Amino acid sequence: MKTRVVRVDPQRPDPAVLAEAGAAIRRGELVAFPTETVYGLGADALNPKAVARLFEVKGRPPDNPVIVHVAGVGEVMEVARPDPRGRWAGLAERFWPGPLTLVLPRREQVPDEVTGGLETVAVRIPRHAVALGLIRAAGRPVAAPSANRSGRPSPSRAEHVLADLEGFIEWVLDGGPTAVGVESTVLDLTCEPPMVLRPGGVTVEALEEALGQVRVHPAVIGAAWGAAGAAAEAGVEAEVGVGAEGGGVAAQVREASELLQRPRSPGLKYRHYAPEAPVVVLEGSPEAVAAAIRRRVEGGQAGRLGLFITEQTLRLLLQAWSSLPGGVAVFCSGDRSRPETVARRLFEGLRTLDRERPRLILAEAVEGRGLGLAVNNRLRKAAGGKVERCDGLP
Repeated sequence: MKTRVVRVDPQRPDPAVLAEAGAAIRRGELVAFPTETVYGLGADALNPKAVARLFEVKGRPPDNPVIVHVAGVGEVMEVARPDPRGRWAGLAERFWPGPLTLVLPRREQVPDEVTGGLETVAVRIPRHAVALGLIRAAGRPVAAPSANRSGRPSPSRAEHVLADLEGFIEWVLDGGPTAVGVESTVLDLTCEPPMVLRPGGVTVEALEEALGQVRVHPAVIGAAWGAAGAAAEAGVEAEVGVGAEGGGVAAQVREASELLQRPRSPGLKYRHYAPEAPVVVLEGSPEAVAAAIRRRVEGGQAGRLGLFITEQTLRLLLQAWSSLPGGVAVFCSGDRSRPETVARRLFEGLRTLDRERPRLILAEAVEGRGLGLAVNNRLRKAAGGKVERCDGLP
């Protein structure tokens, strides 16, 4: 199959191109397109065969639900029912169009292929002229996970889509780099209090301001991911005793294990966002992270190494080394004090370093507030939970 790649203006896409791509969606074809977060791989959300092919092309596990994208608030209730407390409308007015996905009770016409067999559906309105134009042209709700092979770093550029899916999908609408760089926040409104299942472009702090109280899934922050995530992927319950640390961690792991058995959101159960090279996340101050990297390199045990590090840590390393040692590849992730800069470069950085074929990628975490929570979540998932805590935690 030849994949058709069409460059489109991200602000004013050609209506004729959108009409053609929309017709392709109606025919059951797959169209990759930009959103404000990452590139999505679109299929007719009400066509079970098209959605099943989307899963096949991505290599996506069938119990991993996908997000349904619509172009207007009036279309949300075509695929979903209001949440028990009716909070969705207020959140829609405040955050849509934008990088917030709401988990709501599903309508009967939404296929099981979209929801993973759950009685809930994840829905959002993207904030991107190409995405909205495509959905309107299709005249259908569009199921659209990230446009990459399952488990790989998400695509923030059309080139990333083609690296994974060229020859397997019909269309790529190339609208240039995405603005946010990480996926949407997923908020489950079917539980009380509402629960963040995946951090993303809308921060937990903004949701707390809007709702008063919000819980964060234990797997998001990584505290319970190791035991619960491994257990869930193996299909068994995590066995965790209550020791000297008390019942808090044990309860978190137990809850995470139960939720991960049947995930209500993308990005929960499986390893995601991962390059071919193994990843270790370094958590600590720039000084501590730089010292940990120097110990590895100067001890002669690093081998070919990739570094995904902030401007602050890179500056410290260059002060110590004058120039980078041989065999070390660096991708500067951005300004540590501005996590939005790191988010925009996250997946591009992992893909760029992977092309250097390193033995290992060391990735620096950032402050775990605001968009930094989403950055750290993606890094931990890419690393499969492998985290090295340096002196002076962030």
